Amino acid sequence: MTQPGPSHTERVMWLRLARTRGLGAIGFARAIAHYGNAADAIDDLPARARSAGRRVLDIPSRETAEAELEQIERVGARLITGLDPDYPALLAAIPGPPPSLIVRGKLSLLDRPACAMVGARNASAVGLRFARELANGLGREDIVVVSGLARGIDGAAHSGALESGTIAVLAGGIDHIYPPEHGELHARLGEDGLLLSEVPLGQSPTARDFPRRNRLISGLALGTLVVEAALRSGSLITARYAAEQGREVMAVPGSPLDPRARGSNQLLRDGAHLIESVDDVLDILSKARRPEPPGHGLEDLPAMGLPDLFDDEEAGLSTDEGLSNTSALPPLERLRALLSPSPVSGDELARAADIPVGEVQAMLMEMEMKGEIATLPDGLVQRRRQS
Repeated sequence: MTQPGPSHTERVMWLRLARTRGLGAIGFARAIAHYGNAADAIDDLPARARSAGRRVLDIPSRETAEAELEQIERVGARLITGLDPDYPALLAAIPGPPPSLIVRGKLSLLDRPACAMVGARNASAVGLRFARELANGLGREDIVVVSGLARGIDGAAHSGALESGTIAVLAGGIDHIYPPEHGELHARLGEDGLLLSEVPLGQSPTARDFPRRNRLISGLALGTLVVEAALRSGSLITARYAAEQGREVMAVPGSPLDPRARGSNQLLRDGAHLIESVDDVLDILSKARRPEPPGHGLEDLPAMGLPDLFDDEEAGLSTDEGLSNTSALPPLERLRALLSPSPVSGDELARAADIPVGEVQAMLMEMEMKGEIATLPDGLVQRRRQS
């Protein structure tokens, strides 16, 4: 028998607490464990925060939450909260699962077994073809492919699985199209696949949103497959989350001469499953253990004191690939501060600096002409060492 979903009032209160700035997913789970429901937490937390000398909580008003729900409905999307019976079971089992999700597309995809597939943005032609073939083969076996709609391997994986079913997890709102060239793919996913995000509509992603997104990609799947990944890449962050979540980690081997294969080859050295065919993936997934979700990850959390609710907004979530927070600097200086002798992609710099990719590319071209940076054959850039 299907469990009834939350009432409208419960949904509004849940959303208000979920959108409280500074609380984070883990703090939210601790608050629910402490108070039992969102309404009591909202009633009590501001006064307790003031009496404890902590910062004033920015809890959205009921009207703000109502307006967000109306906006979600207006664009043909849906809000799924931790109170809803169709909240994804695998995602509910991760530490600090997102309190709510905004989704648009085929919700039935959340009920099928899934495999995450991620990899290099500047992928090779061979890597792109292999990713499409793997995704297509998994789809024929009723496996949903989960990825992040980035350039390169992500886009190839989604394209290969469009006919069978694929889920795109976005760092920004589900209405934020990035990269721009994926506009058509984004539209197809909203109809034939599923777009999913934990952030509000209209929100553009910042550098810290990408690793947050990565934990959802791995959390929705029984295993994560990496096809081409450089060292210190977002794909390796996703693989690390998969391991921490008790999911399978798989990698496609690559040439030792190709920098795009160093990360995936490192995963294999660290014990990831070696993948050469769709059958290899199916074999690993068939043996994967399905975590038992403890009711959206809340019941097993101890009721914590007030400081524990707000310390470390997102415990365990790393900043994006070690790139610094330089948001207070002017754009060009922000970019210079992020560069080092270690190679980095323009996309990574754009995310970390919170500057549009086109502007970053223009600034990099100017810096290259001045001799400040060098562009490598694989498209990465690095600061020139001073003689």
